[in-house]
Amino acid sequence: MRTRITFTKQGALRYIGHLDLHRLWERAIRRAELPLSYSQGFHPQPKISLAAALPLGFSSRAEVLDMRLNETLAPEEIQTRLKDNLPPDIKVTEVIEVEERLPALQTLVLSAAYDVHLTEPIEATELKRRVEETMNAESIMRERRGKAYDLRPLIEMMSVITQSDGRAWLKMTLAAREGATGRPDELLHVLGIEPETARVERTRLIFKE
Repeated sequence: MRTRITFTKQGALRYIGHLDLHRLWERAIRRAELPLSYSQGFHPQPKISLAAALPLGFSSRAEVLDMRLNETLAPEEIQTRLKDNLPPDIKVTEVIEVEERLPALQTLVLSAAYDVHLTEPIEATELKRRVEETMNAESIMRERRGKAYDLRPLIEMMSVITQSDGRAWLKMTLAAREGATGRPDELLHVLGIEPETARVERTRLIFKE
C-alpha cells in the first residue's frame, strides 16, 4: 500500500534538516506500529520519501511524504495512529492512498508556494517597486555552491499583499523541480531584504497531474 501524507512543520522543528526529518518520521511510524515496508539487501531502508527539502528556518503548512506499507489500512486509522506519536509541531492534515505505479514523489514536484512576512516592515509602494523591477528583469544571475545560475526563470509568481493596517508581505511561487529549484532566501536577497528579517512559510507543493 502506497500512502501519501500531508503534514505541517512548525515551531522549533523549523530548524531540523531533511535527513533528521526523515529519521523523525521513521521513528514515529515505528511507534505507531504501522507495517512499514523496507528495501531488500544488506542495509534495508524504510520506504519513506519526502517530496522536497525545506530549508532550515522555514515553516510549512503543506509538506508531503509517501510511505509504503506491507498491509492495507484505512487512511483514517493511519492518521489516528500517527497522531499520538508525532511531536506537537508536526500535524498530519491529510492521508490518502495513491497508486503504487506512480513515479517517485520527488519527480512529481513542479513548484512550491510561499508566504513571506517581514519582521522589519517595508512601505508597500517601495516593496511593489522592487517586485516589479525583479519580475521585469530578463535575467537575475546568482551563484549557488560556486556555480552561476539564472534565478529569473525559477520565479513563477510574486505579488505584494497589503493588509488593512498598511503592513505589506509577499506571496511567491518558485520552481521546485529536480535541478531547477528557486529558493525564497535567494529571492529576498535580490529584493534587498535580509532573509533573517523574514518569516517564510511554505503553503503548498504543486505536483504534476
